[in-house]
Amino acid sequence: MGDFQVDIKPTTQFELFAGLESTDHEQIVFCQDNATGLKAIIAIHNTVLGPGLGGTRMWMYNHEKDAIKDAMRLSRGMTYKAAVAGLNLGGAKAVIIGDPKTQKSEALMRKFGRFVENLNGKYITAEDVGTTTRDMEYVAMETKNVVGLPEIMGGGGDPSPVTAYGTYMGIKASAKKTYGSDSLSGKSVAVMGIGKVGWHLLEYLNKEGVKLNIADINSGILEKAANEFGAIPVSSDDIVGLDVDIFAPCALGGILNDQTIPQLKCQIVAGAANNQLEDETLHGNMLKNMGIVYAPDFVINSGGLINVYSEHTGYVREIAMNQTENIYHTILDINKMADELGVNNQIAAIKHAEKRINDMMHVHSTY
Repeated sequence: MGDFQVDIKPTTQFELFAGLESTDHEQIVFCQDNATGLKAIIAIHNTVLGPGLGGTRMWMYNHEKDAIKDAMRLSRGMTYKAAVAGLNLGGAKAVIIGDPKTQKSEALMRKFGRFVENLNGKYITAEDVGTTTRDMEYVAMETKNVVGLPEIMGGGGDPSPVTAYGTYMGIKASAKKTYGSDSLSGKSVAVMGIGKVGWHLLEYLNKEGVKLNIADINSGILEKAANEFGAIPVSSDDIVGLDVDIFAPCALGGILNDQTIPQLKCQIVAGAANNQLEDETLHGNMLKNMGIVYAPDFVINSGGLINVYSEHTGYVREIAMNQTENIYHTILDINKMADELGVNNQIAAIKHAEKRINDMMHVHSTY
């Protein structure tokens, strides 16, 4: 999340616990195995609503403290994402330190699965950046506490189409707030990041007659999107400042900051990327003061979580899609709440999530 700050200096027990106290995390688990080379961190932020669910990210972090920060930041985001989506889930996340292209193996993923199993259901894992459905199959050999499995194994398969659908619903709700109509026909949209979610989002937008501008570091995917959707490729440096109706960041976090926000010429920012605001209060307020309607990231991109939660309870694709469609109404509710409280949309979304968590604390305090 944007203004989430934690100064991790794990040189003493006191300093590490001070970091946990400042963020209200329930548990941090360090997983290490010499035989497989596994170095992983599981961060469990909050389990008031249910077991913590969050994907496992494999990344070559520059420093171990960066991995800890990432796990803590992302797990906090999952808490809010689950709460605001109305799911009976808490927030958690795992990171594996290493190069997924060269250091990942069946043994490493299965060993990680053993660590997940040892948490006795308090943490449910899934795929994320650097991990795949196949990796989750290996994890599932060691624990039942995993989702994001292939359809042939009773899972929901790739969640990216559902995430994209939720993002599309969030864009339409933002258009309803801004223009009085949720029709996107003839609107111009700049999509930054054409990964799996970004590609499916292009499909939805193209069907509604949107004028598409796209940016990605992969030139091949830009050419493919230009051919299939008539999208106009733009450099990553230029796409933020394009004169368009809607900017949809679907790549890296922290894209909305002191440098980029003044460049915006859009009326709406609504995309699938996590942690878009570098600082939730400061940069959320900058967008509000510029009259830009912002769709909070952990709300608009919650379709993937809804999809894997459906898998956890007995997967039915139609149910997952119907629940994801509710993102439209949640975005409208958050816009209304922000107007009533006089706060930016990100803060309103957090308050919306925290109210549900606080209400449920009367039922049980942790999973």
